Amino acid sequence: MGANRTQGATSDAPAIDLTHSIAEFVGVRASFYVVRFNLLLAGQNRWRVNCAALIFGPLWAAARGLWAFFYLFVILELVAWVQIGRGLWGDLGADKLSEAARLQAKADQLMAEATRGDVSAQLLLESAANLSHAAENARIAAEAAADGATTYLLVGLLLLGLFKLMAGLWADRVYERQYTQWRVNKRVPSGFDLYRLASGCALLLFAFSLTLYRFTFSQPDERIMAVPVPSAYHTRTANLLEEYFDRTAAAGAGLFDSITGATETVLNAIEAVFVDTPWPVIAVFFLLAAWRFAGGRVAIFTGAALTYMGFLGLWEKSMLTLALVSSAAIFCVLMGIPLGIWCARSKRVYAVVQPVLDLMQTMPAFVYLIPIIAFFGTGKVPGILATIVFSMPPVIRLTALGLNQVPKDVVEAARAFGATQWQLMKGIELPLAAPAIMTGVNQTILMCLSMVVIASLIGARGLGQEVLVALQFVAKGQGILAGLAILCCAMVLDRIVQGRFRREEGT
Repeated sequence: MGANRTQGATSDAPAIDLTHSIAEFVGVRASFYVVRFNLLLAGQNRWRVNCAALIFGPLWAAARGLWAFFYLFVILELVAWVQIGRGLWGDLGADKLSEAARLQAKADQLMAEATRGDVSAQLLLESAANLSHAAENARIAAEAAADGATTYLLVGLLLLGLFKLMAGLWADRVYERQYTQWRVNKRVPSGFDLYRLASGCALLLFAFSLTLYRFTFSQPDERIMAVPVPSAYHTRTANLLEEYFDRTAAAGAGLFDSITGATETVLNAIEAVFVDTPWPVIAVFFLLAAWRFAGGRVAIFTGAALTYMGFLGLWEKSMLTLALVSSAAIFCVLMGIPLGIWCARSKRVYAVVQPVLDLMQTMPAFVYLIPIIAFFGTGKVPGILATIVFSMPPVIRLTALGLNQVPKDVVEAARAFGATQWQLMKGIELPLAAPAIMTGVNQTILMCLSMVVIASLIGARGLGQEVLVALQFVAKGQGILAGLAILCCAMVLDRIVQGRFRREEGT
C-alpha cells in the first residue's frame, strides 16, 4: 500500500518534458539518450550498457566532451593493452638474458686473469664461479619470464574486457550528469564534435604507440626511459651556477659575516644558559615552567624526560640541541610575527610572500644546505640559518590567518569608540589571534627540531650528530636512544608552549 501511495503521488506531480532539451544537448543519437536520461532522471537506476561507450571507450568520451572520463579510461585500457602487448610481442626474458650475458662476460674475464698464475688466482677463480652461478640463475629467471607470456596475455584480455564493461555501464550516468550541468551553464561541452574526436584519436595514438613500443618491441638497452639531457648542457649550467654563488659570496662577504656574527652571539648566550649552567638549575627551571604553564601532569612528564636524558648521558647533547632550536626559534618568531602582521594588513604583500613561503615549505630540506654552505660555510651557525629558512613559514601563515579571522564587528566597535591602530592591534586583534599565533610558534619549534639531524650534516652538534653517527656506523641502539631524546625534547616544548591556552580552553 505504501508503494501504491508513492506511485500515486508521483503520477500526480506534473511531469517536465525534457525531450527537446536533451535532444539539443546530445545532438547525434538523440532518441537513444532521451530514453536513457528520462529513466535516470525518474530514479530508475538499473545499470544499462551503452554500446558506443563499451566499444569505443575513450573515443566516445572525447567526442562527447567527457574529458575526465576519457583520461581515466585511456590509462586503464593502456594498462590492459600493455599486458596484452607483453604477452604477444614482448621479449619478457630480455632483461635477465642481458644481465646473464654481462655476468658471464665478467666471469670469463676473471677466469682469464686467474690463468696468468697470479698470487690471487684462487680468489679470482672463486669470484668467477660465483658470477657464473649468478649468470645461470639469471638465465633460469629469463626462461621463467618467457614462459609467463600466456599469463600476461590472459590477464590483459581480462582487464580490457573489465574496463570496457565499466565504461559501458558508467557512460550514461556520467553523460546525464554533464547534461544536468549544461542546463545550468551552456558553456559545458555538448553534442558530438568531430574536432574533439580527432583530438582524442591523436592523444590515444600518441600514448598507446609510444607506451606499447616501450614495453614490447624495444630492446632493454634501447628503451625510451626519458628524454636524454646532453651532459654538456648540464655541466655548463652547473658551472654557471657555481660561478654565480662564488661571486655572490665574495661580493656580500661583509653582510654574510655580520649575519654570522649576530647569530653566533645569540647562540653562545643561549648555550651558556643551557650547557654551562649546572644541570639541577636547568632541570628545576623546566619543571617549574611545565607546572606553571601546563599543569602537574606535564611537569611529571617533563621530569621523566629530563631523567631519561640524564641517566643515558645525553644531557649535554640535549641541551646543545635545545640551544640550537631556541636560537632558530627566536629568530623565526622575531621575524615571522611582524611579517605575518604585515601580510594580514596588505593583500599585495601576502600575494608576494605566499609563493616564497610555498617554496620554503615544499623544497627538500637538503637543498637549503647548498646555498647556506656557499654563503656561510659549515658549522653551527649555518645549521641555524638553514633551520630558520625551513621553519619560519608556519608562524607567518598562522599569524596572518589569526589576524584575518578576528571578527570584523569587534574591530568596528573598537574603532567606533576611538581606538587608535596601535590600541586596536594591542588590545583587540593580537589577543584574539593569540591561539593561532601560538600554534604557529609551536609548529615552528617542532619544525626546528625536525631539522637537527639534517643540520648536523654541516657541523651542527647535539642529538642530531648522534643520529648521524648511528646512521653512518649502523649503530641501531645508539640511533634509537638519540631519536627518543629528540622526541622527548619536542614533546616537552610542545606541552609547555601550548600549555597555557590548553588550560584556558579546558583541554
